[in-house]
Amino acid sequence: MKMVLLAGGKGVRLRPLTYTIPKPLLPIGEKPILEEIIERLRAQGVRDFVIAVGYRAELIETYFRDGGQLGVTITYVRETEPLGTAGPLALVRDAGILAPDETVLAMNGDLLTDIDVKALAAAHERAGNELTVVTRDFRLQHPYGVIQTEGDRVTGIVEKPAVTDTISAGVYALRPSALALIPAGRFFDVPDLVNALAAAGKRVGAWRHDGEWLAIDRMEQLEDAARLLAERHG
Repeated sequence: MKMVLLAGGKGVRLRPLTYTIPKPLLPIGEKPILEEIIERLRAQGVRDFVIAVGYRAELIETYFRDGGQLGVTITYVRETEPLGTAGPLALVRDAGILAPDETVLAMNGDLLTDIDVKALAAAHERAGNELTVVTRDFRLQHPYGVIQTEGDRVTGIVEKPAVTDTISAGVYALRPSALALIPAGRFFDVPDLVNALAAAGKRVGAWRHDGEWLAIDRMEQLEDAARLLAERHG
């Protein structure tokens, strides 16, 4: 089972920290974000990693090298320009490092989660999906009172309602054949891939995760991650 970690973004919402350090190398506790992710996955038995790098790629490659110091194997594909959330998977495809029938797992390189990736892969294969998207609920609190009207008449007001939507958790399982729909050298996001698969009549499934999940995208989330690790190891 091969895990692709998508780690090529510029981390613009974490500037000025990311002007010199790529987001995957920002520390949470005593180690970089990406090292914590790799160690969590290694504990689940994942040993074969591909890291898709882009911004400040040389720093990530120098830090992790071939993964031997972490007890894993790491290879790299490098974006020369931003390719979106699915575009880097075309680099993995074209590198010739995938077995024809091998389930590929992909994950954003800024997630702290306890997703059971073996259970995900098994569910993906049982369902016969081309792509399985891990999903979770996201609750959004409206900052204002919402007016209910009929024409020009106010019939009620709901004070700061909350809306819960199903979102992508940034973790995916794919058949290698799904990667054939990703154009080479072009910006291509996961929603583009979902739409391309649907248009081709291919099955896209959802796999729900209700456990730990934190996407580190802003300063407060970086602080939350540090607190989470302190509680876990304290």
